[in-house]
Amino acid sequence: MDLRPRDNRGMPVSNDTFARRRHLPHLEKSGKSYFITFATIHREVLPPIARDIALSCCVHDHRILYWLHSAVIMPDHVHAILTPCEQSSLSTILDAIKGASAHLINRNLGRRGHLWQDESFDRILRAGEEIRKKAEYICNNPVRAGLATTADDWPWIWREWAEGRRDSRGRLSSTV
Repeated sequence: MDLRPRDNRGMPVSNDTFARRRHLPHLEKSGKSYFITFATIHREVLPPIARDIALSCCVHDHRILYWLHSAVIMPDHVHAILTPCEQSSLSTILDAIKGASAHLINRNLGRRGHLWQDESFDRILRAGEEIRKKAEYICNNPVRAGLATTADDWPWIWREWAEGRRDSRGRLSSTV
């Protein structure tokens, strides 16, 4: 087996699995769905406009680079469940979401520098885990944190079964 990194996915573990490590281990496997969490540096609380931007950046490449099952923007971190398209790597997707959102948030807030922690927590969902159940679980984080009465009350949430429907013109019927 060739042990040289092929791209930014990392070192091959098998034909379709790659491993990379910074402070946390990261595995990427073709055709798998991921539970992802990333946080702001120093757990800085994002104002509402920054949460709007972060959610918009999470949804931006849905159906293009990945299938977004759900995303929740909390005051200082983001949860998402997504399945990369065949040509996309998880690390590239996360770099795009975090990079675009940091740039737009910084510009909007008149700030500079890093916004997101370099590391993210990501894990492959196991074969027996139901994506919808996991997605509903993360969508209830604002409720468990006492920030909303129901998930539907939280403005920074996106679910492919609700907000991800297409309207009569084929556009995503989303609030973002």
